Amino acid sequence: MIDADTTYVGAVDQGTTGTRFIVFDHGGQVVANAYEKHEQIYPEPGWVEHDPMEIWENTKRVITQALGQAGISPEQLAAIGVTNQRETTLLWDAESGRPIHNAIVWQDRRTTDRVEELEENGMVETIRAKTGLEADAYFSATKTEWLLDNADPIKMERARPDDVRDRAERGEILFGTIDTWLIYNLTGEHITEVTNASRTMLYNIHNLEWDDDLLAEFSVPQEMLPEVRPSSDDATYGSTDPDGFLEAEIPVAGALGDQQAALFGQTCFDAGDAKNTYGTGSFFLMNTGNEAVESEHGLLTTIGFQRAGEDVQYALEGSIFITGAAIEWLEDMTLIDDPVETAELARSVDSTDGVYVVPAFTGLGAPHWDQRARGTIVGMTRGTRKEHVVRATLESIAYQTRDVAEAMEADSGIEMTSLKVDGGAVKNNFLCQLQSDIIGSEIVRPVVDETTALGSAYAAGLAVGYWSDLEELRSNWQVDAEFEPEMDRAVADRRYDRWSDAVERSRDWARDGEHE
Repeated sequence: MIDADTTYVGAVDQGTTGTRFIVFDHGGQVVANAYEKHEQIYPEPGWVEHDPMEIWENTKRVITQALGQAGISPEQLAAIGVTNQRETTLLWDAESGRPIHNAIVWQDRRTTDRVEELEENGMVETIRAKTGLEADAYFSATKTEWLLDNADPIKMERARPDDVRDRAERGEILFGTIDTWLIYNLTGEHITEVTNASRTMLYNIHNLEWDDDLLAEFSVPQEMLPEVRPSSDDATYGSTDPDGFLEAEIPVAGALGDQQAALFGQTCFDAGDAKNTYGTGSFFLMNTGNEAVESEHGLLTTIGFQRAGEDVQYALEGSIFITGAAIEWLEDMTLIDDPVETAELARSVDSTDGVYVVPAFTGLGAPHWDQRARGTIVGMTRGTRKEHVVRATLESIAYQTRDVAEAMEADSGIEMTSLKVDGGAVKNNFLCQLQSDIIGSEIVRPVVDETTALGSAYAAGLAVGYWSDLEELRSNWQVDAEFEPEMDRAVADRRYDRWSDAVERSRDWARDGEHE
């Protein structure tokens, strides 16, 4: 029996810009929190990479820092959960444990041509039917194929290296998304779980297996793939090495891709429950229960979570590529010095004065799926000031969310009356109110906004009996603030219609070779 008074659950939250380790107590409250940023590597326009060794070193550092900060010994952790930036892909040498190339990040567009080839070859429907995903460079399949074709064997320190693909076929090169990489480094086991597997474009979400046809299409050998486990696994994925950096044997028992982790952390356990996470991008998920609802409106059908011994719960997801990153862009453009200023600047004008910002910096995600769309500002006049641009940027976050909300209601047939929100940007009350106005539904912000880390902690804690059931988790969930629509519905609709016009202007802009 675990003593909940003296034990905790830890969560590694490995995100796009940095790595966090949070220690939670039995009430789901944060006891310790440490964070490290990692380098964003841009080898060419549209390419984004991370150094997996840097991520692993940072992971060890934040775990040690958080425990030290709270005066908690590693033995007091009942379990560790992992949550991660999804789709980001890496290959590593099974013998040395070293990556053979930088990780290719989910935002990376280098395989756009390959995706267009899939479209021309009529593969889109097959991919959607098997995986619930759109054919897009966002997912891991084309990234893996690129790495197998292009990773430099010289880096593998062999005098006459075999072809990377030959070594992969012998299981000497391992594939993984970031969860797999962290679990491997923590436990020595080569494991992923269902939600991350469902984002690779190589996994059949209906029969819950790696798909032979898709593996053949992308020439990915079965031997390099991790074993797929439930998101909350009573058998655990393995334990940390008592001789390793923690000097303790702690079970790693739960993992979820970051957006599914937020769904779980927001206690969206029932069909119809929905949440939107505002991070670098925004990710809007609705639990659809045991049914994989096929989208007719450009959403993804994905796995929401799976508990050990239970059926998979599915979700509909709208992935919006750029929301919080649009606020960072305002900083890069020196329109603001600090994200905190955005609310004040936006409030200082009554409207955007007809200005719309479409932050399609890396193309458009759901429900448009246009890889060649690019960032656009329309409606400017000589009277346009930075306040209008700042407000229009905040509004773009709310409009993109409505794009997805409307698609979700159309697909699921469920009218959404309340949306749970989390992520960095929701600390901005102006944005929350704006979101409520634009969507026309209640917005609910919880007290613990680290819901991504919390979700993976819950998954791990449930697996080892630290929490007994979902009811216990529901009772932990508390409201911080609620926002009701205040804007006249007709005004909101009219502005949203103009937003749709602005999106059209941004579409199909990028052409190969045109940035030269």
